[in-house]
Amino acid sequence: MKRTFFLFLTILVLFGSSEITAAQKFLPKTIQFKGAPEYSDQELLAAAGLQKGKILAFADMKDHSQKLMDSGVFETLSFKFDGVDLIYTLVPHTELYSVRLDNLPLTPGKELDSALHDRFPLYHGKVPAEGGMTEQVRQALEEMLAAKGIKATIAAMPYTGLKLHEVTAISYSITTPAVRLGELHLEGVSPEMQDKVKAVADRTRKNSYDTESSAGSIEHTFALFYAEEGYAAVNVHAEQSGNPVVSSDAIEIPFNVNVKEGLHYKLGSIHLPSGELLMMDAINKTAGAISYKSGGMSETMSVKGGVALRTALIYVTGDCKSKGYMDCVVTPHPQYDDANGIVNYNFEVQTGPMYTMGKLTIENVSDDLRDKMTAAWKMPFGSVFSVKAIREYYYSQGDKTPLGRTFASVNCSYTLAANTVTHIVDVTLHLDRKQ
Repeated sequence: MKRTFFLFLTILVLFGSSEITAAQKFLPKTIQFKGAPEYSDQELLAAAGLQKGKILAFADMKDHSQKLMDSGVFETLSFKFDGVDLIYTLVPHTELYSVRLDNLPLTPGKELDSALHDRFPLYHGKVPAEGGMTEQVRQALEEMLAAKGIKATIAAMPYTGLKLHEVTAISYSITTPAVRLGELHLEGVSPEMQDKVKAVADRTRKNSYDTESSAGSIEHTFALFYAEEGYAAVNVHAEQSGNPVVSSDAIEIPFNVNVKEGLHYKLGSIHLPSGELLMMDAINKTAGAISYKSGGMSETMSVKGGVALRTALIYVTGDCKSKGYMDCVVTPHPQYDDANGIVNYNFEVQTGPMYTMGKLTIENVSDDLRDKMTAAWKMPFGSVFSVKAIREYYYSQGDKTPLGRTFASVNCSYTLAANTVTHIVDVTLHLDRKQ
């Protein structure tokens, strides 16, 4: 989109001339910029292609102004020349977005920002929604990858935050070829864990690569595996290593994964914020088909503790969400008894706001069936929202009622639309014919 700007040209009539032609040239004593203090005069001069002490025609002034507007960072621009000073008045664009690297094998941060700023003086880590600097940065990123021997096509797209549901950044992503995890070089793995850890690495490799989260995702995967094997205090550090491996169909990003296994623990006790002890019978009930051997603390985490901890987290989180706390976060805080090889946990629960039931929509059914389903719905508008109530709605109708027989004969599902501002959840129920 080509932006327009306002032009004000005031020239003192010297030498008795009453007409000023476009071909006449002038030497401004100063070039001044007003209205955009976040940009230095040096940055603005460079972006406009202006040089102090250079003779300019009216057409030159207009061309330099258009360069500033083409960057996309200004909403409007005007300039005037009074025969002495060339003065630009700028109105910065209020909708500039942070740059987000989706799957580019480049390191975000000061070094990359500095390289982009060297190319585009008005780049301060943000770009407009489209065109101008947004496109320039896209091309520059392709060139940076090409310099590393990586030929890739990059697209720039608005990135919508999951919580705010509004555009929060411009995301740059490689569309071709595919970008995925490459070799995972393991360090610190004990001989008895080699085969198991290699199996985890083989499963993890080939996953899609994400510039911001792949390292953390790898760390989480290995830490979770080790925790369920009884190594509750394991420490895992992953970082990108070496050069990407480029083939005809993919770019593979290698990582180093350093593991500090720590001691092997048995599960002791799990305490809730209320001080209540979370008993194993409640955990086992939540686990469903998972059966545990008896013996309490004599069971290692690889048999009981690791799975029990994960199940306990599911149990407590599910209980919070059943009470309307859709954003609840449950954090286990371990307490290690190294002398006895036991780990106990205190659960911290951050409930967040309570959500309530919003609009109910029932799709893909006849009007008669929709009326029956609506009549059987037990979570009215404004009541505490519970996912558990939806599952019970589908599966508690019984096989002797017409509605229950209908649910048993189709695939039942639901979609939730949670508003993080109003804390209202709209529910859409789906019934699909079984194949």
